[in-house]
Amino acid sequence: MNMRKLLFVGLSSLIIAGVMAPAVTMAQSPNSVEEIKSRGKLLAGVKFDTPPFGFLGEGNKPTGFDLDLLTKVAEKIGVPVEFVSVTSPTRIPMLVSGNVDVVAASMTHTIERDRTIDFSITYYTGGQALIVKAGSDITGVDSLAGKQVAVQQGTTLEKNIAAAAPEAKLVGFKDYNSAWLALVQGRADALTGSLNILQGFAKENKDYQIVGDIFSSEPFGIGVRQGDSALRDIINETLQDLWKSGEYQKLYAKWFGEEPRVPLEIWP
Repeated sequence: MNMRKLLFVGLSSLIIAGVMAPAVTMAQSPNSVEEIKSRGKLLAGVKFDTPPFGFLGEGNKPTGFDLDLLTKVAEKIGVPVEFVSVTSPTRIPMLVSGNVDVVAASMTHTIERDRTIDFSITYYTGGQALIVKAGSDITGVDSLAGKQVAVQQGTTLEKNIAAAAPEAKLVGFKDYNSAWLALVQGRADALTGSLNILQGFAKENKDYQIVGDIFSSEPFGIGVRQGDSALRDIINETLQDLWKSGEYQKLYAKWFGEEPRVPLEIWP
């Protein structure tokens, strides 16, 4: 075989290996919309223990702000929605594994989480606060030194309170109900969480009160699998349509008893 033929064979091998092979093996970006339509329902991961975002209402029926928004997303796709219970530790693994198509579970959009999943635009902006039993000597994060503070494990709440009150003794729980029970039973001196969630506990339990100022900003996003831009686009369009029509504002007032403090991001 002469040198010219050897060069031709070598170049051909490089073209096949370097150009054609990636075109064959390159993984396609996920697109769950067609799968959702084929299945005939949207599988939505929500919390069942976090009022007013997601909880079990009358007759143990799942209800809440997050669920109302996901119902609207399902309507835009043209299918009904099935709600699947998730917790803070399980919501991202269940999404990534395909057990649910989407997650709306009072989940703060962070850089760290953005490396694993994709998020919608911010649909709710809240802040972190403290709730204590009436008469407590705790007046805010500055008086938590040596105090037992209940908090959800694996959340931004846990990181925020550790930074804001480094001398507090943090006690982690898997969900809000477990953390709340620890406060009621005296196993914790305070409970920290999103303001609107704590307001829900205070409203139903007059012996407890929210103290101090908000000490974080929590932009909540709806999660989809990384690269699932088709579903993310539908979610974003739904949220913006709801805002433009005024329906978002009505849903917000229904669950939080006030007008939204932060407007949604609206694209032209």
